[in-house]
Amino acid sequence: MPSALILGFDPHAVPGMDGDAMRAVLDKELARLGEHGIDASMALIAPDVSAESKVVAALSERDWDVVVIGGGIRKPEPLLTFFEQVVNLVRQHAPGAAIAFNTSIGDSAEAAMRWL
Repeated sequence: MPSALILGFDPHAVPGMDGDAMRAVLDKELARLGEHGIDASMALIAPDVSAESKVVAALSERDWDVVVIGGGIRKPEPLLTFFEQVVNLVRQHAPGAAIAFNTSIGDSAEAAMRWL
């Protein structure tokens, strides 16, 4: 069974976001990946000093076939260096994994399947 790790921001760590509602959407997307026969896990991080250790721990958990980096990490220009850090952590700690990018919280399955 192919495996996918989704890296994204913890919706409870984003000011002004309904964390519970967004978490429900994330859980639905994980279930959708499972429906496609993909063993998926999610690592939700905050854009702070704890992020690197959480990303490394998730990447080191197993050999991933694909790592999907969420749009929240990738899109905001002020987070460019944070995005670069995440990409380089994936390259270093999951060198055999393809890297994919979703466009929204609801298309992580499609992003993963492009590379599986």
